[in-house]
This record gives sequence, C-alpha cells and structure tokens, in this order.
Amino acid sequence: MTDRIALRGLTVRGHHGVFDVERREGQDFVVDVELELSTRAAAASDDLADTVHYGELAEALATVVGGEAVDLLETLAERLAEVCLSDARVAAATVTVHKPQAPIPLTFADVAVTIRREQASR
Repeated sequence: MTDRIALRGLTVRGHHGVFDVERREGQDFVVDVELELSTRAAAASDDLADTVHYGELAEALATVVGGEAVDLLETLAERLAEVCLSDARVAAATVTVHKPQAPIPLTFADVAVTIRREQASR
C-alpha cells in the first residue's frame, strides 16, 4: 500500500568530516531520499497541498547539508531523515549520503551511508 516519492542526486557543498581540510575547504555531498507515504489523496485531488512538495524538501535538505558541520556521514544522514519525517504524512524515509571526494588515498567511486527511519508513532 505504501507509495514512494524519491529525490536523487541532490548535490550540495558542505563542510563535514573529521579532518581540518574537509571542514576548511568543504566538498560536494550527494543526497538521495526515498519517502514512504500514501499518495492517494494527492492523486484524487490533483492538489500539491495533499502531498510532499519535493522542491521544498530539496531546499530543506540543502540547508542541512550546507549548514552546521558534523564529523560523520551517519550524523548528517540522521539529520536529513529528521527533515524528511517532519511531514507527518511520511511513514518512513530512506536517506543515502554520498561523499564522492572523501579523503581516501586510493581510487574509489563513492563512499555512502544509507539509513532508514520511521515515524516514531508508527
């Protein structure tokens, strides 16, 4: 029964990481979110007010990524999940934070952390 709304590839400059250079110079973080919710009301009404406005969601997520620095991707992902769950219609959210320029002295494609969180009342 649960429907999904996905936002993928949101790229925002942030200053997260445990190393001084990461905090000082910053780097791009890429965020993917998938929201679990019912879209029946929106489908029936064809009204944006009956669903999650993904443009507003993107802005709110970008504010977090570009805001207060944290050491760990896990912490950043948790904060982003809280943003997703701030809309009571969202039953659960899966958040992936990618750090493609992580300071690893080897060739790699990506580093990412994925979490899934549900509304506390469900």
